[in-house]
Amino acid sequence: MISKEFHAMEFVEFIKTPKVDNVVLHKPYQPRVEGTLCLTGHHLILSSRKTNTEELWLLHSNIDAIEKKLIGSMGQLTIKCKNFKVIQLDIPNVDDCLNVVSSIESLSNIETVSMMYPFFYRPMSTEKTEDGWEAYIPEVEFNKIDKDVWRLSTVNKSYQVCKSYPHAVIVPKNITDEMLKLSAAFRSGGRFPVLSYYHKSNKTSLMRSSQPLTGQSDKRCKDDEKLLNACLDTNHRGYIIDTRSSNAALAARTKGGGFESESNYSQWRRINKALEKVTNLQESLSKLIEACRDRGCSMDKWLTRLDSSNWLDHVKEVLTTACLTAQCIDREGACVLVHGSEGVDSTLQVTSLAQVILDPDCRTMRGFQALIEREWIQSGHPFTRRCYKSAFNPGKFKFVGPVFLLFLDCVHQIHEQFPCSFEFSEKFLIFLFEQAYASQYGTFMCNNDAERKKLHLSFKTMSLWSYVNRPNVLETFLNPLYQPNNVVLWPSVAPQSLTLWSGLFQRWEFDPRPFDDALNEIAAIKEQDKNMKLHVQRLRRELAELQKEALQKGLISE
Repeated sequence: MISKEFHAMEFVEFIKTPKVDNVVLHKPYQPRVEGTLCLTGHHLILSSRKTNTEELWLLHSNIDAIEKKLIGSMGQLTIKCKNFKVIQLDIPNVDDCLNVVSSIESLSNIETVSMMYPFFYRPMSTEKTEDGWEAYIPEVEFNKIDKDVWRLSTVNKSYQVCKSYPHAVIVPKNITDEMLKLSAAFRSGGRFPVLSYYHKSNKTSLMRSSQPLTGQSDKRCKDDEKLLNACLDTNHRGYIIDTRSSNAALAARTKGGGFESESNYSQWRRINKALEKVTNLQESLSKLIEACRDRGCSMDKWLTRLDSSNWLDHVKEVLTTACLTAQCIDREGACVLVHGSEGVDSTLQVTSLAQVILDPDCRTMRGFQALIEREWIQSGHPFTRRCYKSAFNPGKFKFVGPVFLLFLDCVHQIHEQFPCSFEFSEKFLIFLFEQAYASQYGTFMCNNDAERKKLHLSFKTMSLWSYVNRPNVLETFLNPLYQPNNVVLWPSVAPQSLTLWSGLFQRWEFDPRPFDDALNEIAAIKEQDKNMKLHVQRLRRELAELQKEALQKGLISE
């Protein structure tokens, strides 16, 4: 095992100037701060001797891009963060400025996973917390569904059948592991159809997979066909929702991929709902953030730039596909299989959003955490690759794209339309976005479960869920308007109903204090209401005791 001392020596090689005095920090809507800039292996820190001064404590992994400008003997750095924040540092010496830039560029692009901050982070709190690594394992989730129809298979326990699936998956009970292996060989990346969600009210299922490898010769796999048909019974039919266009699905056949033919999957009807590619999403996000940062543009120009970014179009398409999926399950009583090409991006957006729509549990704090863990982390969304860079690096990395962020935006849209139906607040969604891109926890590290197991993340890093579920932390993410209900939510996807998520995309462009004050006031009113109800309950109990005592003494009659 490589020691932390060895890693510390490696960090020293990257840091050309560890400390610079008289550096001035400029942050949005905060007074300028002068202090000492320090570079450590994982953080950029600016500390000031002045009291009541907010200092800078920035993870290198949160830095998306850095720009330098030399003005005489002084250097000016503009640091653009993955969470869209932009700060400026004025450094009094050019040589120090150049050394700081070189150091930050090296430290913010470290690719050796074991040198990343989660392997070094240990919480200061001694408070005992639950083990977040064990909170949402497949075995726990399996206990929530019908065991007469489904079973938990460990065919992938060594990650040889599918590198991007977890060690255990839920499949139809009458399908053997050998049949699963044959189906996996017929699916891209080995991602054979597995259960994503079981709708208890009408006993229908939501499945997910990758594309079948039919090729131009229209190959077939009878075990794959049996696997899908095992999800159906005499009362049910099935839909295959393909997140590619018809042309893209046809083109995939020339590269060995393809789609399920109606002749071989006669009980299933295929629907194409084209969702955007990863690279196009990245370009869209970059255009959106660029437009949001232009404070001097006119109304016409702002609306034009927002429209040309196409971000809300992507939100609309993903939400529409998720609603279609939910409608097939809840209203038509049909089973649904969702896949695109690889099944690790748009597929997960659709299956997870459909569950937010259908399942009230997914709108609770614990249920939403379980959803993220089950549908994104364990299901092989490549977080390390997709979140390697953010909005300030358009087109430079073909594997980078805000797939998870787009999902969170879609959840936010539903949250806006049904503000009392979610136990968690907008703040929690923003927190998850930030953690996916830069974190001291190991939860969003790596690209799949196999990589996490190989690096022993559950032993060497802290789980994000352990932190979130600490009572004092959990309280900060709760929605004060929440009222539990068991209804299916049907969000509007009309263009007029969808809005820019200004709380995320524009939060550094406006002063957030008035909004925070309003939320705090709402929370205070709800706390007063809670205390008043407790007071009334106590008075009722005391009155009942007095009545009982009076009856016993004969002072009153029944």
